[in-house]
Amino acid sequence: MTIDKDLLSILACPETKKDLEAADQDVIDRINAAIAAGKVRNRAQEKVTEPIDGGLFRVGDRGSVYPIRENIPVLLVEELILLDGII
Repeated sequence: MTIDKDLLSILACPETKKDLEAADQDVIDRINAAIAAGKVRNRAQEKVTEPIDGGLFRVGDRGSVYPIRENIPVLLVEELILLDGII
């Protein structure tokens, strides 16, 4: 899944205000496999059960990713998917 470059250029992390960059499909596939295996939690420590269509990293930070679902970036800090041991 690709995100429109114009949209990506105006998005920022609501917590740090850093720019965001799209995760590549290999990373999304690995995250979705971990979601299917029940191994993924979000920042609110809730188990993530729905696969994602894409993801957005904070520039310079590959430890968590904002999910993209149905082509909509979910930029809520509590929805950040924690990637410890996933990628």
